[in-house]
Amino acid sequence: MRNISKFTDGNDFKRELLKDKKVRVQYDKLEPRYALIRQVLDARIKKNISQKVLAQKMGTKQSAIARFESGNANPTLSFIERLSRAIKAPLTISISQ
Repeated sequence: MRNISKFTDGNDFKRELLKDKKVRVQYDKLEPRYALIRQVLDARIKKNISQKVLAQKMGTKQSAIARFESGNANPTLSFIERLSRAIKAPLTISISQ
């Protein structure tokens, strides 16, 4: 276990953790998911839309939005499509080779 008291902030702690190759591999696997969450969250905040209002526009519950934004959900493509329409942001999906 690392001594976390030596870190000045979360970024220092993150940098230290990412020095471990196994941690880095898992982090990189999750990056696309968290990039999507950041994009949605940024768009929602920029447009001044609450989680509750977004949920109403999508026909879902606020708790579903909260779970998505916290990374504690595995959203379907349908959910992402409805979310995209609700925040009026185009959805682009690509697979790079």
